[in-house]
Amino acid sequence: MEQIEVEIKLRVKDPIAFEKQLEKLGFKKKTPRTFERNILYDTPGRDLLNSGRLLRLRQYGERWIMTFKAKPDDDDPGAAHKSRIEVETGVENGAAAALILEKLGYQPAFVYEKWRTEWEDGEGHVTLDETAIGIYAELEGKPEWIDRTAKMLGVAKSDYITLSYGRLFEDWRRATRSPAKNLTFDEVPTVVTANT
Repeated sequence: MEQIEVEIKLRVKDPIAFEKQLEKLGFKKKTPRTFERNILYDTPGRDLLNSGRLLRLRQYGERWIMTFKAKPDDDDPGAAHKSRIEVETGVENGAAAALILEKLGYQPAFVYEKWRTEWEDGEGHVTLDETAIGIYAELEGKPEWIDRTAKMLGVAKSDYITLSYGRLFEDWRRATRSPAKNLTFDEVPTVVTANT
């Protein structure tokens, strides 16, 4: 089913303190810290990327999920929140799904990994994502809920991040001159996680 996903990212300096703050605000842990691997597929000419669309196969723990995302018709690049059309479904066999995509002419274009912990309060969703280039939180829900929750977490609108992990990785690559092609723990030399 198609839905509109609205979210922002925040940089998290102290994940332990951040999770304690979520608990104080009444959030309940939905999913414990779980490894997630995402593979973005595209055509050789990067047709999806160039048109603002995304085709992703995600392994989250034992689950496989296929996702399509696109910019909505009324997309505002200057908006405080990131909004995307999202269609998502569970997949029984990840290897078979990957083979189907490749047989249709899509190929892996970018891989990103993280350790993810999910929280919810009945209104919205907060994830704590530990990546090899930093720790981020994602707030997903209605714009009013995002703004209210961010304020309770002590985050100003000027600190909202609306970039994808792919764009954050490209910015990091330019800044560090890293030869890494993917945002994986194997390719990025400095691993930043909540457990280090």
